[in-house]
Amino acid sequence: MAQSQIEHVVIIVKENHTFDNYFGRYPGAEGETTLADAPNPPASDHPHTHEAWLKFDKSAVRQQYNQAVLADYWRLAADFTLCDHYFTDVAGPSTPNHLMLITADSPVIDNIHKTSEQDAKQPPTPFDLPSLPAELEKANLSWKNYGGYAFAYIKALKGSPGNVPSEQFITDAQAGKLPTVSWLYASETTELYGNLSEHPPADVRPGMAWTMKQLKALAAGGLWDKSVVFITWDDWGGWYDHVVPPEVETWQDGTQFRYGPRVPCLVVSPYAKKGYVSKTQRSHVSLLAFCEQQFNLPALTDRDRTADAMADCFDFSQTPLQPPR
Repeated sequence: MAQSQIEHVVIIVKENHTFDNYFGRYPGAEGETTLADAPNPPASDHPHTHEAWLKFDKSAVRQQYNQAVLADYWRLAADFTLCDHYFTDVAGPSTPNHLMLITADSPVIDNIHKTSEQDAKQPPTPFDLPSLPAELEKANLSWKNYGGYAFAYIKALKGSPGNVPSEQFITDAQAGKLPTVSWLYASETTELYGNLSEHPPADVRPGMAWTMKQLKALAAGGLWDKSVVFITWDDWGGWYDHVVPPEVETWQDGTQFRYGPRVPCLVVSPYAKKGYVSKTQRSHVSLLAFCEQQFNLPALTDRDRTADAMADCFDFSQTPLQPPR
């Protein structure tokens, strides 16, 4: 599906919201429309470990945001493409899903803990895993990690000069100097991270405004016509979603590993289909598959090798869409 127009892919990773929680009431999407209104900001950070997911039906918080709260994200869905059968790769929290977005693999099913007792139950870090950044380098293509913590858990990427602060993205984008593939995360500082990542108990609106600011910086730097931006959320965050994720892999203890619950994925590009809701089943590794096909790179694992590569989200023959307003 490689298209010569595309020179830059940006993967924006936000935090902890399911599809029903954000887009359950979106017209034309397969959403649950009857959940209670979610307070903004939410009252707490809901349990969202793998153990919590195993009790999903009983413990997940059945609330959702409406269009008024998420006006910019709903406008992106109307102006570009929204995927409503996009699943997290791991039925658990952030870290394993962040690793999937870089390596199409995860040696852990829960976050990596800090205490020695808990660390003893998990494989040692950094992990010796193949990765999309490493394959880009082999092909003489560029990458940057703008603010993501999971790159430090990957042996070949830890300490790389490709790891830069989140704030550097706007500088690079406005200068028209983005790499081939960018991973972009909200700032991890204590003061800003909860606000801008949308991780509960944050008010979701500052994080949404941050996302829009990144898109406008890309357009301001003259890169819009050459770019695809994927906006997704790393994990379910303890929120309910009514679509049961298919079980395609089990963990070491026999419980479900893949997939986890649905999360939103917005495809923002001049070549995204306007107002289209994609029903194709896919997951985080589909974004790696897109990059691999676009830039003629080998697959990392069987997961990205067999993943849908987002093809139905695009029409490269259409009159290019204008950047987000």
